[in-house]
Amino acid sequence: MNISTAFAPPFKLVAPFFILGVITFVISILLMFGFELESLHYLNSSTLAWVHIFLLSFVMLIILGAMAQLVPVVLEVGHCAVDLYYAIYPLVIIGTILMAFGFYSFPILLPFGGTAIFIAMAIFLVETFLTILKVKKINFIISTIIISNIFLLFGLILGIALALNHSGIVSVDSFRLLKSHIFLVFFGYVGTTIMSMSLILLPMFWLSHSFSWIYVKSAFYILCSSIISMLIFSFFNINIFEIIAYTLCIISLLLYFVQIFVIYKKRVRVEVDIYFKSMIFSYLSLLVSLIFFIAYFLYGNDKLLISASWLIFVGFIGFLIAGHLYKIVPFLVWYERFSMFVGKKQVPMLTDLIPKKSSSFQILSSSVGTTIVTIGLATNIDEIYKSGLCFLTIGLIFLLKDILYMATIKEGSYVF
Repeated sequence: MNISTAFAPPFKLVAPFFILGVITFVISILLMFGFELESLHYLNSSTLAWVHIFLLSFVMLIILGAMAQLVPVVLEVGHCAVDLYYAIYPLVIIGTILMAFGFYSFPILLPFGGTAIFIAMAIFLVETFLTILKVKKINFIISTIIISNIFLLFGLILGIALALNHSGIVSVDSFRLLKSHIFLVFFGYVGTTIMSMSLILLPMFWLSHSFSWIYVKSAFYILCSSIISMLIFSFFNINIFEIIAYTLCIISLLLYFVQIFVIYKKRVRVEVDIYFKSMIFSYLSLLVSLIFFIAYFLYGNDKLLISASWLIFVGFIGFLIAGHLYKIVPFLVWYERFSMFVGKKQVPMLTDLIPKKSSSFQILSSSVGTTIVTIGLATNIDEIYKSGLCFLTIGLIFLLKDILYMATIKEGSYVF
């Protein structure tokens, strides 16, 4: 895969997305020390606030920053108006803060926070769709980008309606709309984006070749069917479609896991680096979370649902993002600050830009912490839960340190 200098935006544009995202990841874990396990529920205001902080200011910021780089690579055209990205991350941060305070104490702030988020995402969507219009041939990856962004748009519209309902301005059936909002944004946008980008990044970093895409294509179409089924349930209150939506969603994620295993088996690169370790823990977390979800539907224990959600948020998505940051940030820094000196003077290798001891401690502390928190949530033992948070917090502080270190390396300051 070739990356043209004419298409790649400057690192200073995407760096704030990555740095602010990791800072928010640390903050979101610190906020979890204030949770009381006995009263923890997925519809609590504090839980809703945490979910939006985690997803908007960590997951979405990182994805948007990565898409600023990946969209021109995938589409093989330049951005239509890449400078618009400079307006996105301030709006996301402001919107998240307003929504967090809205959930915690001041519901009237929710529509204002939702509006800021909507404007930020609208800028992203308009810029992305205008860029896609420059493409001459639409392939599977580009199709997933188009569909995922359509899901995001409708998810945002439902989000505004839910914010207005929570603040008392309008009255809607929030419980059913909330499920569609989750499916559209989390599975429809985040999920499909992860699926499609995995087909670009994993084979590139693992040097995997000659594998079939049948599993991930099937997973994508099944996930889309799951989202449509949930929308039918939400708007027409036909209960069978809710069951269909959950069933298809689990099948889709299982097929995606099979696709990742196929890519893993076809890999050429066998180096056990920080990226490899992060990916292994991430996909194992996905598998365990799916087992927990299935057990929840069989037994109806809310602790299983909370544990499954924790694993899919932090264990799967958190480690997936962290692992890719250790690949993406060094590459962008090397490409911008060292590539022009190749053949003229000694330059570092990509692996030389990664702090190996620090990153190894980060993955160890974070994985141990995530595992212990899972046990604490499943058993409802506060001491286990908070001890796991301590390990995880230390690991994430090292992740932040590593990202800042890699992002600030400059030509002339590197020591061989």
